[in-house]
Amino acid sequence: MIPLKEKIGYGLGDMASSMFWKLFGAYLMIFYTDVFGLPAAIVGTMFLITRIWDSFFDPVVGVIADRTNSRWGKFRPYLLWLAVPFGVIGILTFYTPDFPLTGKIIFAYTTYSLMMMVYSAINVPYASLLGVMSPHPEDRNVLSAFRMAFAYVGSFIALLLFMPLANGFSARVGGETSEQIGWMLAAAVIAAMCVALFLGCFALTKERVGTTAGRSSIQEDLRDLWHNRPWWILLGAGIAALLFNSIRDGAAVYYFKYYLLEAQFSEVSFCGITFVMSGLYLAAGQVANIVGVILAAPVSNRIGKKHTFMSAMTIAALLSIAFFWLSRENLVLIFLFQIVISICAGAIFPILWSMYADCTDYSELKTGNRATGLIFSSSSMSQKIGWALGTAVTGWLLGYFGFEANQVQEGSTLTGIKLFLSFLPAIGAMLSVVFIGFYPLSEQKMKAIEKKLMVKKGAAND
Repeated sequence: MIPLKEKIGYGLGDMASSMFWKLFGAYLMIFYTDVFGLPAAIVGTMFLITRIWDSFFDPVVGVIADRTNSRWGKFRPYLLWLAVPFGVIGILTFYTPDFPLTGKIIFAYTTYSLMMMVYSAINVPYASLLGVMSPHPEDRNVLSAFRMAFAYVGSFIALLLFMPLANGFSARVGGETSEQIGWMLAAAVIAAMCVALFLGCFALTKERVGTTAGRSSIQEDLRDLWHNRPWWILLGAGIAALLFNSIRDGAAVYYFKYYLLEAQFSEVSFCGITFVMSGLYLAAGQVANIVGVILAAPVSNRIGKKHTFMSAMTIAALLSIAFFWLSRENLVLIFLFQIVISICAGAIFPILWSMYADCTDYSELKTGNRATGLIFSSSSMSQKIGWALGTAVTGWLLGYFGFEANQVQEGSTLTGIKLFLSFLPAIGAMLSVVFIGFYPLSEQKMKAIEKKLMVKKGAAND
């Protein structure tokens, strides 16, 4: 039985990761186009190149983590070693140097690539902790729920506070570069929170399950992974699900700024802080995601993980398509659709994490090798490939539709921005449903696998 303190501690790690991950998804594209000063098409290409490259860095981290041996375990020490580098590079990603266009492109490529690499180096071991904190699927389901709940809390905080912080710092600094400095200082506040959360996760968690990874060769680990059919299915489903999320999140600020003209709405203030409408929309999505996480365990326990995933993403796809016809006058419906879609999206991710842990057990029974880090690295890899494709498509299509930063958008540009929150993410959602339709590890099969592993380990200890 995992104590509550440790469940909370495990959740702190994804709370930290999700803060910057959501900032990247919601604000980095518009930061690069409207603040940093890069053309949208160049940003889209940069996202694709850096994230595709870095996604293949994730399995390397998984292999290294599996072979790490320290007094803190295999995976926990990375939380201690990389918390501060994660925060520092996160701040640099939102720094705007006084360079010509070519210099800015090089700087953006360098800092963003470094950020994605350090994200892999700390997040893959963190994700792998789920597979070694408990051998029981029930505990993993609960840990997954805590992880995702805290992740969405972190995302909520970051999305709600980031623009008020940036605007507040900009107003205090003043001058031509005030907006650029304001964004960097806002990122610094978030970075400080992330460092503290990662260190808290390190201090409060334990590794209990032994792993056989490291006793086998890297070639054997990779061969076992290659023949792990459920892993391939989850990889495809994860990429498609993140494609759905990345397009919706990445285009939301553009939708509010250029289509809904959020500057014309009355300001919303609370405790002296003025919130922008797009921030409230994104934050509402995070609260709804938490509701989805809470619902995921009881619903999946009743109808199964596979059917829960397929039902949730089908509803999200249909509502996304209907979103296209919402107009500026339908602000209440826009928020209502965002809440229901986000509940559906929130429900699938703890299910995915639990399924990855099931793939680890399946691989151990089939091959005798438990390469936890390598298998869990696929989760981070699918995230980055999904975000890479989603943000690249967003950047390219913004350029194709004639988008120009900080200008009034008309005609096909506005239609394109509407597509980013409707038909395009719906395609990703339905692709994920198709993939999960082939997933073979039902609850009954996992119970049988758990019993066989217990017998196998008991025989090995005799």
